[in-house]
Amino acid sequence: MWGTDAVHGLSNIMGATIFPHNIGLGMARDPDLVYRIGKATALEMLTTGVDWTFAPTIAVARNDRWGRTYESYSENPQLVAEYAPRIIEGLQGVLGSDEFLGPGRMLATAKHFVGDGGTTDGVDQGDTAVSQAELRDVHAAGYPPAIAAGVQAVMASFNSFHGEKMHGYKMMLDDVLVDRLGFDGLVVGDWNGHGQVAGCTNTDCAQSFNAGLDMFMAPDSWQPLYKSLLRRVKRGEVTAARLDEAVARVLRVKLRAGLFSAGKPSTRAHAGRFELLSSAAHQASAREAVRKSLVLLKNNGGVLPLQPGARVLVAGDGADNIGKQSGGWTLSWQGTGNSNAHFPHGVSVYAGLQT
Repeated sequence: MWGTDAVHGLSNIMGATIFPHNIGLGMARDPDLVYRIGKATALEMLTTGVDWTFAPTIAVARNDRWGRTYESYSENPQLVAEYAPRIIEGLQGVLGSDEFLGPGRMLATAKHFVGDGGTTDGVDQGDTAVSQAELRDVHAAGYPPAIAAGVQAVMASFNSFHGEKMHGYKMMLDDVLVDRLGFDGLVVGDWNGHGQVAGCTNTDCAQSFNAGLDMFMAPDSWQPLYKSLLRRVKRGEVTAARLDEAVARVLRVKLRAGLFSAGKPSTRAHAGRFELLSSAAHQASAREAVRKSLVLLKNNGGVLPLQPGARVLVAGDGADNIGKQSGGWTLSWQGTGNSNAHFPHGVSVYAGLQT
């Protein structure tokens, strides 16, 4: 099972369709459009053999100083709650229907649980010191509808809640998410997030596992982490019951997704169908999303629409830079280091005005 951050389309593969980031989609106020974007993203991901996306982000960003605000649909929890199930249904299919996790569908992840958009002063991975009521009604607003839509994974958040890191917070990961909200998928960590739990390192963290994390995200620490967890099990610091519970949750998700009978990724139905990358239909949805996400502040004197042959000043180093216009999580983590040649189906603002 292979997961990747396809947070605004299959945005880490050159030539795939890139959709507006969540902050733009929130401005569109169109849950059905979000559904179609999820469906298109799943199809394009499946061409590369990927089973699982670490999306959608259903954080409710309340402070624009947070550097990941663009990954949030809105500061309005109601809008986030409306969008969450639709993007998940686009990715996974509608729960209870024949299409659920069927052909053309894949695993989705609701993230980051919980409170990542509410840290004090917008500090990334900081402390969310709000009341329990605000955490529930604002920051967790997207999770009940996401769970009702059948989301199969939830990612723990880097942030703390009143000083308690979410990656080691049993009351939230187990008692609330699983027992109270009824989530029956798998709980996955964020990038070495377990290493931030008190008393833990990236390579040793029984606390996080005991708190309800079923799968560590340990990109560069997994080998020593595996060995240390094995030692903890042999010492009885991690019970066989908890180990069995985590394994069962992971296997259950894999079984639902049909991975044990799917064959190699290269042999599956959509594998290698690269004509699906940036297909005409997907490009049409992307253009629609851009149109609906644009916000016109003023149009004094009828400046828009621009008249053919008009002289227009285009300024700024991002004017002819598709990578910068696309933002983070685009081919690279921060969306940097790219040239326009890396976007074969893209047109910069400057180039668009030229034509």
